[in-house]
Amino acid sequence: MINIPSTFRISFRALKVNKMRSALTMLGIIIGVAAVITMLAVGTGASRKISEQISSIGSNLLIILPGATTSGGVRMVVGAQPTLTISDADAIKKECNAVSDVAPVLNGVAQVVYGHQNWSTGITGTTPSMLIVRDWPLASGRSFADRDVRSATKVCLLGQTVVDGLFGDIDPIGQIIRIKKIPFIVIGVLAKKGQSPQGHDQDDNIYVPVTTAQKKLFGTPFPGMVRIIMVKAKSTEALAPAEKQMNDLLRQRHRIGQKQENDFNVRNLTQMMQVAEQSARVMTLLLGSIASISLLVGGIGIMNIMLVSVTERTREIGIRMSVGAKTWDIRLQFIIEAVTLSLIGGIAGIVLGVSGSKALGILAGWPTIVSPLAVFLSFGFSGLVGVFFGFYPAYKASLFNPIDALRHE
Repeated sequence: MINIPSTFRISFRALKVNKMRSALTMLGIIIGVAAVITMLAVGTGASRKISEQISSIGSNLLIILPGATTSGGVRMVVGAQPTLTISDADAIKKECNAVSDVAPVLNGVAQVVYGHQNWSTGITGTTPSMLIVRDWPLASGRSFADRDVRSATKVCLLGQTVVDGLFGDIDPIGQIIRIKKIPFIVIGVLAKKGQSPQGHDQDDNIYVPVTTAQKKLFGTPFPGMVRIIMVKAKSTEALAPAEKQMNDLLRQRHRIGQKQENDFNVRNLTQMMQVAEQSARVMTLLLGSIASISLLVGGIGIMNIMLVSVTERTREIGIRMSVGAKTWDIRLQFIIEAVTLSLIGGIAGIVLGVSGSKALGILAGWPTIVSPLAVFLSFGFSGLVGVFFGFYPAYKASLFNPIDALRHE
């Protein structure tokens, strides 16, 4: 019967005799485990960041942009000519049954003044539906209503960045700000959204009724013109039907012939962001796979050192066999030594990997998330490396002839 406690004591004693060699052998496993944890932390952090940005822009989102047009035989770039109107948005909401809500947008940049403070920010003219389309709640106050749009009322909603820049600790609700020297009453403050997938601060913006933006802030080449139309589909499955319905409706409304190109572009923003998220996941797996190669290199190092150790301790193996040690006693001894090296290296690698991930996140500003699953898999894989690469040296040692082993110099 195999004496497990005795085998463990012999294995640990052998490792303690050659401390430096044992430490150098573990170095490959330490670096491998640390690399896997760090790379997966970077990849997972990037994927989580993209997921948050997707959530911040709104769910099931489509965006309609003015398309390229031809004037005097010259083809204009996309968006060069205004082709979308508020009536287009109203028609989409009324006639496209795959659409949940619609928000036309007319935006620009202006200087905003409150007291002695001023702030240059984006101004977005839209309808109350914008908050529904973008899944954007209010932090305080109220939104403007349809009657404000009909009357072109001078009211506004502020993003958190604008509030911080203009008001500081003052409650902005009910205060009067000047946009292009025109007074507006602040009626609401939007909840914080953060950065968009393009890196734009979504909270650095002011929302006003779209008719107010058209008539009093930016003007329009013709009545009702807007720059873009944002559309929320009823579900993820409804995105494709909604896109087709909008294409058919707008072609009909804009009197576009069968062989003519659209004067608008429909983009599935949700799908584009999901592709980016999937790419981040693939990159995470790729980084983890590349880093795991160093674990294999560390395992090969363990096998090489264990083979050297078997050769050096041939006489010791012969003595153990001559006093009654069985084949599996010898095998188990060297397997335990290899697994011990791997597991101790795995623990040290986990500490180094977690610390390195946190330091990388702080110093480089990269989002890093250390997953407990990644830690568990790295530690488990390091143990398997010890068993796998330790078995051959152990098997070789167990095949020695006791007499030949005792004669070995």
